[in-house]
Amino acid sequence: MRFALTAAVIALLAMAFPSAADQPGTRAAAILDRFHHANQWRDHIMVVGHRGGVRENGEVVRAENSLEAIEAAVALGIEVVEIDVQKTRDGVYVALHDSWLDRTTTCHGRLIDRTLDQLAECRLRIAETGRVRNERVPTLKAILSAARDRVLVNIDNKLDFDELEGIVAEARSLGMEEQLIVKQNLWNAAKVAEAKALLAKIGAKVQFMPIIADDAVRDAGFVRSATGPVSASAVELINWRREAGSLTGNGGALFRPMVRAEAVRGDWHMWVNTYAIVNKPAGFLAGGRGDQLAVEASNPDEVFGFWIEQGATIIQTDEPKAAIDWMNAHGYRRAYDLPAVSALADLGG
Repeated sequence: MRFALTAAVIALLAMAFPSAADQPGTRAAAILDRFHHANQWRDHIMVVGHRGGVRENGEVVRAENSLEAIEAAVALGIEVVEIDVQKTRDGVYVALHDSWLDRTTTCHGRLIDRTLDQLAECRLRIAETGRVRNERVPTLKAILSAARDRVLVNIDNKLDFDELEGIVAEARSLGMEEQLIVKQNLWNAAKVAEAKALLAKIGAKVQFMPIIADDAVRDAGFVRSATGPVSASAVELINWRREAGSLTGNGGALFRPMVRAEAVRGDWHMWVNTYAIVNKPAGFLAGGRGDQLAVEASNPDEVFGFWIEQGATIIQTDEPKAAIDWMNAHGYRRAYDLPAVSALADLGG
C-alpha cells in the first residue's frame, strides 16, 4: 500500500481526532497510562520502532521515517515510533535521519540547501535495496498528525539542542504535546540543570527521557539525581559493546540491582536499544545483544529474553514484529482495552 498524504488529509486528521488529553479513551491515552506507571506494568514490555520500525526477518521492508512505517507500527500494535528530525532551508521540520539526501531519497545533496517546495521532487527509497517508494520526505507535522492518538512519538533531534522548543511547538499546535517523548544525554549535574531548564521552556506535558550511558555513568546515585528532577517515566540506558567478540553477561553497570531498585523507587521504565548501527558491531548499544542476534542468528531468548530478565520494560528495535511475536509467545504483552484504529484507513487512505 502506498501512502502519500496531502495537506488536506493531514488537516482532516487533526480535526477528526481530538488529542489524548481531550479523549481519554484513545489508544495513546492507554499507552501513556502504562508509560507513566511503570511499576504497575512491569509484566508488559513496550516496543519502540526505531525510525518507525522498518525491518522484518532481517530485511528492510519500509522506508525509514516514513508515513508507511507509522501505519505499519500502528497495525503491529507497538507503543512508540522513534523519528529523526531535520530542517529544510526555509525552516520546516521534516522526518529524515541524514543531513544529506543521497542515502534515503532519490535526490542528492544537502537537505539544508532545499526548501520544502524543492524537496517535493524527492521520493523516499529503501537505502539497503534502492527500492523507491511513492512517498515524499514527510514533514514533522505530517508524521505527528498520522501518529496522533494512536502511538507515541520519540523525537531524535538531529539539530541544535534549542530546536527542541520549536519541535514541541509543532506537537502543541496539534494538541498532542503529551504524546511526544524528547530526550537528552545526561552525565553530570550541569547536564541535569540544562534538562530542567529545557523542561521549563517546553512545558510539563511533554515526556522528557534522560539518556544515560555506561561509558560515563556507573553510579546509581547519579541515576537518582538525573531522574527525579525531570520526573522521568523512562530512562534510555546504554550498555556499550566494548569488544566485538563479547556479549554482556549482566547488562553492565546500568542494569545492576542498585539501578534496578532506583527504577522501582522512581516508578520509571528501563529502556534498552537493540537496533543496529551501520558500521558498528552488532548490538553496539546493547552489550552485543541486539537485533542481529535475535533475528538473523535466530536467538531471541538471548536478546529480548535477556534484557527483560535484566529489568528492561521498553525495547527499541528495528524488528518490532519479531519482538512482539516473541513477547506474545512468552506472556510479556498485555492487551489494551482499545484496539489500534487506523485513521488513514477510516479516511480511505
